[in-house]
Amino acid sequence: MKNIGFLGLGVMGTGMTGRLLNAGYTLTVWNRNAARAEPLRARGATIAGTPREAAAGADAVIAMVADDNASRAVWTGPDGALEGLGQDAVAVECSTVSPEWVQELGRLVEARGAAFIDAPVTGSKPQATNGELLFLVGGDGEALDRVRDVLRPMSRDIVHMGPVASGARMKLVNNFMSAVQAVALGEALAFSHECGLDPVGAMHVLANGAPGSPLVKTVGARMMARDYAVNFFLRLMRKDVGYAADEARRHGVELHTGNAALARFDQAIASGWGESDFAAVAEAIAGRKR
Repeated sequence: MKNIGFLGLGVMGTGMTGRLLNAGYTLTVWNRNAARAEPLRARGATIAGTPREAAAGADAVIAMVADDNASRAVWTGPDGALEGLGQDAVAVECSTVSPEWVQELGRLVEARGAAFIDAPVTGSKPQATNGELLFLVGGDGEALDRVRDVLRPMSRDIVHMGPVASGARMKLVNNFMSAVQAVALGEALAFSHECGLDPVGAMHVLANGAPGSPLVKTVGARMMARDYAVNFFLRLMRKDVGYAADEARRHGVELHTGNAALARFDQAIASGWGESDFAAVAEAIAGRKR
């Protein structure tokens, strides 16, 4: 596979396309805001006017967009990528979207005679830039093998989770837990502050004791510095937890801690932090507006 179509140049897509160009792939990209694609032209990428143009002649077509609505638009909308997808191509949906939509999209791709995998990722902006994403793949193993070399320059590992939508489900489980940890940390810092504890000392204990997961360490450092430059939009984390709660409910599980996290993210969005990094949930917990 040499010719890759890529749909979506947001925080993640920009880093991922850079890795593909570094690896020598021939890349055609599409983005809703075409100006965002211009820096890639100087690096040898072709800029497509529509998703259909980006998919035409591609061996693999990768999408990395915000949500179900955006994914549906780029694949099935007017001049959508499905219209340009060749029968020998593999469609790869890397966006964090609902399993219901992933299954529908898989059927639409297969109806055109092409192959499909869902391959959402863990990691955020630094991992996308440095080729350290973890791909969580759902779909046929043979289809994954066909694109494994394409995914490799962007990844630290590729895990085949099972049939179509298994990757999407695992991503929602992952982000549900990440969101709950971030909210719990924000509440712990607010709690320690109101008790009169030294914030630096409190964060040291939390980061280096039993609660000190990699997320607590990295997000905690951002909360302490009040650095909310976007690695992962808060509004998108809220969207992911909403998808997770809905999917869990379909399987008979109520995510009570997820519902509590949703309330905190809704509070943060109402306080003006939606376009900031999700670590900014700590600001809303502390009662600060943007």
